[in-house]
Amino acid sequence: MTSFDSVLDKDGVRLTVDDAVATVTLTNPAKRNAQSPALWRALTEAGRALPGNVRVVVLRGEGKSFSAGLDRQAFTPEGFDGEPSFLDMARGPETELDATIAEYQEAFTWWRRNDIVSIAAVQGHAIGAGFQLALACDLRIVAEDVQFAMRETSLGLVPDLTGTHPLVNLVGYARALEICATGRFVHAAEAERTGLANLVVPAGELDAAARDLAGALLAAPRDAVVETKALLSGAVSRGYEEQRVAERAAQGRRLRDLAGITD
Repeated sequence: MTSFDSVLDKDGVRLTVDDAVATVTLTNPAKRNAQSPALWRALTEAGRALPGNVRVVVLRGEGKSFSAGLDRQAFTPEGFDGEPSFLDMARGPETELDATIAEYQEAFTWWRRNDIVSIAAVQGHAIGAGFQLALACDLRIVAEDVQFAMRETSLGLVPDLTGTHPLVNLVGYARALEICATGRFVHAAEAERTGLANLVVPAGELDAAARDLAGALLAAPRDAVVETKALLSGAVSRGYEEQRVAERAAQGRRLRDLAGITD
C-alpha cells in the first residue's frame, strides 16, 4: 500500500487516496460537520478529482457527529459570507432557484457512480442533509450511537438533496413517510433492522470496519463489481423480463472479456 496522498482539502472537506481506496472526510467537528454551499461545492470537486484507479470511496466525519445537517446560518438574512442567503434566493426567479438547488444536489449524486462503491461510516448525529449524505452512498456502516433524522419538514421544507429516493427504496414508502413527517430519530438497531445500515459496530471500531469492508470489496475483479452494481441499481426501475435481458447482456460482456475477446 502507498502512503495517503492528499488530493483536496478545503471548505470542510478533505480527500485522500491510498491506492484503490479514497477517503472523503468532513473536517469541521467544532460545528458537528454542519453543511453549507461551500462544502457542497467541495464535495462535488472531490468526486471530480477522484483518480481513475479508485474503486472504493469511504465517507466519514471527524468528531462525535457525522454531520448535524445544514448550517442554520443559511436561514439568517445575511446567510454565508460571499453567498446569497436562502431567503434571497427564494425571492428570485424560479428558474435560478431550481438551478441552484440542482447544483447543490451534485454533491450527493456522484457517490452512486457504477465505477466506484461508496461506504458511509456514520457516528453520532446524521441529521437532515447529513442523513441525506449518508443515504447518497451505496453502503452504510454505523456506530452504536448513530442518530439519523430527517428534520426538513419541521423547518417547513422537504428533503431535496437526493435523499428521498434511496430512503424509500431502503425502508419502504410508509416508514419513509413516517420518518420524514415526524422528524424522529432512527437509532442503530432500527437502522440495521430496516436496511438503512449494513452493519452496526462500536464507535471505536467504525473506521476499522470501513477499512475492512473496503478491502473485501476490492477482492473481486473491478469489471465484475462494476457490472454487478449496474445490474442491481438498475433493477429498481426494470421489470423482471427487462432485468433478465440485462443480466444476459452483462454476462455476455464478462465472458467475452474473460475469453480475451474485445467488442
